[in-house]
Amino acid sequence: MDNVSKSLKIKPMSEEQLIISADRLTRFKHPETKYTRVFKDILSNNLIQPKFKKRELDNVSYIELRDYAEEIINYSLVQLGFNLTDNFLINQRLYDYENSIFLLDTNTQELLKNRINYDALIKLFKTDIPKNLQWLKSLSTEADITLVRSEKSQLYPIERVIITEGITEEILLPVFARLCGYDFDKTGTYLISAGGKNQVVKLFYKLYETLKLPVYILLDKDAESNLEEIKPKLREFDKIHLLKSGEFEDLLPPELVQRTLNDDFKNFSQIELETLKQNIPMAKLLEELFKEKGLHEFKKSEFAEHVARQITSKKDVSTEIADIVEEIKSKK
Repeated sequence: MDNVSKSLKIKPMSEEQLIISADRLTRFKHPETKYTRVFKDILSNNLIQPKFKKRELDNVSYIELRDYAEEIINYSLVQLGFNLTDNFLINQRLYDYENSIFLLDTNTQELLKNRINYDALIKLFKTDIPKNLQWLKSLSTEADITLVRSEKSQLYPIERVIITEGITEEILLPVFARLCGYDFDKTGTYLISAGGKNQVVKLFYKLYETLKLPVYILLDKDAESNLEEIKPKLREFDKIHLLKSGEFEDLLPPELVQRTLNDDFKNFSQIELETLKQNIPMAKLLEELFKEKGLHEFKKSEFAEHVARQITSKKDVSTEIADIVEEIKSKK
């Protein structure tokens, strides 16, 4: 790239663009997908000469794509007043990490063999940054990155993946797990809410062929057919759990739900425990209660956040939730 760098005409990236690019490059996603997307965006927005139309970028080799993006990023850092260094420890550690968790072809390997000057780029980071950027910054100095993850709850490097159907599990499962002595952020346990049982299947199908990490799949009771779709693709270190009844809301102890509702309704109403022990799905019951009280529409995500604030002790963890946490802990 050095031979052509002098002929490039570049619109420097802003600090915000550089931080966003670093964030997107270090999220949990297949490297080919994230690197090509980020690099193409950089070329589209910041490479003036030569100029590529979006459809033309699909025909640019991964090596060229990498070299152009690398040149733009490093040039932008210089324009912001940063001195570039010859220290590429972060690049090597990112390369090693991505190869440790994904099966990568030769072309994708080339994307990872970049010389983005992360040593300068991480100086842009403020204190309030996502966990993946905290981890990226740690890669420059820390010898034992898993120890740092445990001490600082950084989540990265990721060691196992959980796929759930909905937002309730995403919000509450990490909270229950901590009460059971298992911290997702400290152990590199990454939870993905797929947005429905069919999406769980699609996501697992997308991951199992290239992901080297164990995957734990949590499905609602009514997802038996989806379970059968997934079973043939399960690897020996994967695990699937079908709830014994209903949805995740049905696993919440009635006392916990009562405490949450009474905190929400404290200004005008109180809910008796017996009201929550009817033989109907908890989510449906909650919808009816919200309508009856003349409140806003019941939303699972908002209610889950309220529940999370009411969880205080191991008594708030139902038997099946405790079993799920134990199964997750065992997937290594």
